[in-house]
Amino acid sequence: MKAIFKREFRSYFHTFTGCLFIGAILFITGIYVTVYDLLSGLPNITYALSAVIFIFIISVPILSMRTLAEERRQKTDQLLLTAPVSVGKIVAGKFLALAAVFTIPVLIISVYPLVLGMFGTVPLLESYVSVLAFYLYGLTCISIGIFVSSLTESQVIAAVITFAALFLGYIMPGISNIISTSGNFFTRLLSAFDLVTRFENLTAGTVDVNSILYFISVILLLLFLTTQSLQKRRYNVSVKRLRMGAYSFATIAVAIVTAVLLNLLVAEIPSQYRVFDVTANKLYSLSDDTIHMLDGLEEDVSIYVLAGESTQDTTLGKTLEQYGSLSEHIKITYVDPMINPNFHTKYTDSSISRNSVIVESSKRSKVIDYSSIYETSIDYSTYSSTVTGYDGEGQITSAVDYVTSDDMPKIYIIEGHGELELESDFYATIAKANIDYESINLLQQEAVPADAECIIINAPTSDFSEDDTKKVLDYLENGGNALLVTTWTGSGSMENFEKILDFYEVSVTEGMVLEGDSGKYYQSPFYLLPDVQYDRATESVSDALLFVPYAQGLLLPEETGEDLYLNALLTTSDEAFARADVENSSDYTRQEGDEEGPFTLGVKAVKTIGDKKSVALIFSSENIFTDAADAMVAGANMRLFAGALGELAEETAGVAVPVKSYESNYLTVPQSQLVLTGLIITVILPLGILIGGFIVWFKRRKA
Repeated sequence: MKAIFKREFRSYFHTFTGCLFIGAILFITGIYVTVYDLLSGLPNITYALSAVIFIFIISVPILSMRTLAEERRQKTDQLLLTAPVSVGKIVAGKFLALAAVFTIPVLIISVYPLVLGMFGTVPLLESYVSVLAFYLYGLTCISIGIFVSSLTESQVIAAVITFAALFLGYIMPGISNIISTSGNFFTRLLSAFDLVTRFENLTAGTVDVNSILYFISVILLLLFLTTQSLQKRRYNVSVKRLRMGAYSFATIAVAIVTAVLLNLLVAEIPSQYRVFDVTANKLYSLSDDTIHMLDGLEEDVSIYVLAGESTQDTTLGKTLEQYGSLSEHIKITYVDPMINPNFHTKYTDSSISRNSVIVESSKRSKVIDYSSIYETSIDYSTYSSTVTGYDGEGQITSAVDYVTSDDMPKIYIIEGHGELELESDFYATIAKANIDYESINLLQQEAVPADAECIIINAPTSDFSEDDTKKVLDYLENGGNALLVTTWTGSGSMENFEKILDFYEVSVTEGMVLEGDSGKYYQSPFYLLPDVQYDRATESVSDALLFVPYAQGLLLPEETGEDLYLNALLTTSDEAFARADVENSSDYTRQEGDEEGPFTLGVKAVKTIGDKKSVALIFSSENIFTDAADAMVAGANMRLFAGALGELAEETAGVAVPVKSYESNYLTVPQSQLVLTGLIITVILPLGILIGGFIVWFKRRKA
C-alpha cells in the first residue's frame, strides 16, 4: 500500500494535475476570504468556506477521473490485480494519495484564521470546526470520484458521472424541498445523498457527531464498493466467477445496511449527547435557567412550528430539538402552512409569519411570531435592517413557563414625578419573564395595589408628595418589594423620596461620582465600570462589565440592626470621589471639597418587619437601565435588570433568558495590510504553486 501511495502521490505532481487542483482551491478560497473576512471584516472563515464548496464539483472529477479508469484503459490494472497485495490496500493507497493532495490546501487554509487573528478577535474553535467540515466534504467527494472511476475505462465518462453525482449531492436539499416541504419517505430516502445539509450542520457553530459519522461512513462505504468493483474484475481474470459474484453482492448489501443502521442509531441519540455548541456566545446551548425549568416540568407541552420540517429555520430547529431531548413532556410538531394554512387561527386572530411557534398546554397557549425570534437593528440612513441577536431560547422558555404557570405576578411602575420611562427592550424583558406590568400615578390611587409583586421607581426628577411617600412606605412595611433608581438632580430637593431610601437606611451623596482608577471607567471618569459583587440578583453578570454612567454614590451605614441586611452589589475603587458642583467643573482630578470614596452604586436591602420581609434593589444611575448603556456592554445591563426582576418576584416570576447577541467585533484590517494579505492568499500563493507545478511538468516532458 505504501508503494502505491507514493506512486500515485508523485504522479499527480508529475502531470501538473495536483498543482492545478491545489492552486484552484486556494485561488477560489482566497477570493472569498478576501471579500468576506478582509474587506467586510467578518472574523469567521466559515462564510468563505461555505461559499466555495462548489469548487469540488469541478475540481474533483478532474483530479479523480484517471485514478482507476486510466489503469483500466491502459491495461495496467492487470498488473495491480495480479500483484501480491490485496485489492483493499490498492484502493486505500490511491485514496490516501488523493487525500494527501487535498490535505495540502486544507493545511494552508488552516493558517488563515491565525492570520485573521492579527486584525481582531477570531472565533478559532468555530473556524476550525468549519475547516474540518470542509475537509470531510472534500474527502467524501474524492471517494465518490474514485468509485466512479472504478466503473469505467473512460476518463471522460468518469469525470462526467462524478460531476453529475457531486452536483446532485450539492442541489439535493433543493430537490427534496421541491418534492415535499414537510418531508416524506421519498425525501428521507433522498437525504442519504444530501451532502450540503451535513456540511451546514458542522459550519453552523456546532460539532454534530451524526454529520461527522455520515461523512466517514459514506467515505468508507464508497471505498468498500470500489474494492468490490475491483475485486469482481480481479475475479473475472480467474474461473470462479459465479461464487465470487454472489459473495460480492452479499457483502455489498451487508455494508450498505450496516452504514444505514449505524447512522439511524446515532441519529436517535439525544441531541445533548451528539451535538456540541462551539459558538462563542453559546448560541445553540440552552442556559442553566432553561434546563432547570425543564427538569421541573410536570405537565405536557405541545410546541407547533408553522413550517415544514425540511424548510424550517435551521437555528430555531436546533434549539427546539434540545427542548424535546431534555424533557419528555415537550412534544414538537411541524405544521406546514402550505398544507394547513388555517392551523394558527385556533390560537390567534392575527396573521403570523412562517416559522412562527405556538406553545400550548392544558391551561393556555402562547403564540411566538417569527419576527420576535431574531433581534434586528435598523440603519435609518439607509433604512436597512441587520440581525443583531437570536432570542429563540428566551421566547420559547418564556412561553413554556407561561403556559404552565398557575400565577402571573404583577409589578407597578410608578410615574408622575418625572420618572425616566423604560425603553421597549426592558418592557420586553419584563414580559419575557411572564410578569404583567402597569404604570400608575399614586395621585390616582388610594394605595399601592394589593396585587403588586413589586414596584419600580425609575429615576424621579421631582420630589414625591408626603401622601405619595406614605403610600410607598405603607406598601414596603407590608412586605412589598421595590426596584429603586436614583438620579442626580443638582440642587433640587428630594426630601420625601429620600425618606423611601431611608427606610432601608440608605442615603445618596450630594454630588456625582468620578472614578480615579482609569481601569474602572470608559473614556470619561463619569462612565463607571464598577466591580460586581456576587448575589443572586447579579449572578448572571458576576463575570461581566456593567456600564453605569453619571451615578451618585450610595452611602450605607457602618452597622445595621438585626432587622436589616445590606449587600453592596456594585462598588467603585478606593480612588473614586464625588463632586457636588459638576456643572462648573472641568478638572476631573480629585479636588478639595470632593467626597472621598469608595462608593456603592448598587445595593440589595432586606428589611424585616415582624413576620414580613421587604426586599429592595437600589441603583444610583438613571442610565443604568437604558438601551444605550446596555449596548456598551453587550447586554450585561439587561441581564442585571432581568436578575433584579427575578430576585424581587422570585416566588412567581418566570425565567427571562436574555437575547444571544450575533454582534461580534469586526476585524480591523489596515488598507496596506489588506492589499498585501489579499494578494498573497489570492494571487501569489496559488500562482506560485501553479508555476512550480508547471516547471516540474515541463522539465519531465522534455526529459
